[in-house]
Amino acid sequence: MTSTEATGRIRVAVAGTGAVARQSHLPALQELRDEVETVAAFDVDERAVRAFCGAGGVPHAYTDLDRMLTEQRPDLVVVCTPPAVHREQTTAALRAGAWVWCEKPPARSLSEYDAMQAAEGREGPYAAIVFQHRFGSGADHVRGLLARGDLGRPLAAHCQTTWYRDAAYYAAPGRGTWAAEGGGTTMGHGIHQIDLLLELLGPWSEVLAMTARLSRDIETEDVSTALVRFRSGALATVLNSAVSPDQVSRIRIDCERATVELSHLYQHANKDWRITPAPGVAPGVLAAWRDMGADVPSSHLAQLRSLVADLRAGRRPRASGADGRTSLELVSALYKSARTGAPVAAGEIGPGDPFYGAAGAGPLPVEGTRA
Repeated sequence: MTSTEATGRIRVAVAGTGAVARQSHLPALQELRDEVETVAAFDVDERAVRAFCGAGGVPHAYTDLDRMLTEQRPDLVVVCTPPAVHREQTTAALRAGAWVWCEKPPARSLSEYDAMQAAEGREGPYAAIVFQHRFGSGADHVRGLLARGDLGRPLAAHCQTTWYRDAAYYAAPGRGTWAAEGGGTTMGHGIHQIDLLLELLGPWSEVLAMTARLSRDIETEDVSTALVRFRSGALATVLNSAVSPDQVSRIRIDCERATVELSHLYQHANKDWRITPAPGVAPGVLAAWRDMGADVPSSHLAQLRSLVADLRAGRRPRASGADGRTSLELVSALYKSARTGAPVAAGEIGPGDPFYGAAGAGPLPVEGTRA
């Protein structure tokens, strides 16, 4: 691409200058300053974007996204805005010739995601989703163990995102509404661990779920549970909550030869993974399973490094296209199952299905009644 050939660095623009842009994306971009150059930022709040640019040394501030894309012609746009505008802004950036790195959830519905994907070129630009929990040395190591069958066949699993979000959190405009966010704690919080579970276990085949609004004064769910059957035959439970004072993010996979467990909150490192062998596993084999190499924590930086390498090579990045769609499809199916009370199969939700255009369908009943 002409711009990177001229400067040796990838030109990056940031869309949305809220907390995730300030606290996660800007530090990652600054860490990779030899590879990327943050040339501009956009926000509808002029004061916010000017403060972001001033603090981060970003030269150009915009309150018009199209103008920023036209004048700066970035190679990569980092979308950190609310889910309600992900489709519009991602497609605008793609059509302007920029790659996109879009915060989760990728969109409010499968139809919106598919529209984003349709705006990609056959050989790029591509839109990747921020699923940073897939990345890092621990996740890479365990994925390899499972893919090679070293631990034996996966049999049972548990995926848990039990966080605490109080009334002040939901007081922000649009929080806890279907229109702004496309879902509740499952879509906004649990999707990270759901995505990692799917990365480790592969395709799912069926889900049966319940959702409820038990405590928070919101439209969407604050608790959800699901049973998931994987194509491999493995069974998993999924629990998501925004009402849990003892917060934890956890994945546990019981295989024929070992149990693998990850327990953390917002970021994991090698020390957060534990492998417990079945009886009869030789000490040397266990030592090899537990050797994860140099510690690379999961982070926006870890994913950004991978994305930059893919952009330079012109190849489709991880967590884009069909690969980036998998967790959104499972969340949409979870919502459909909770609403209908019936199992939902993988691939069932498509054009013509009401849950294709909207993951949820209006306020939930209270006190645990069926969604």
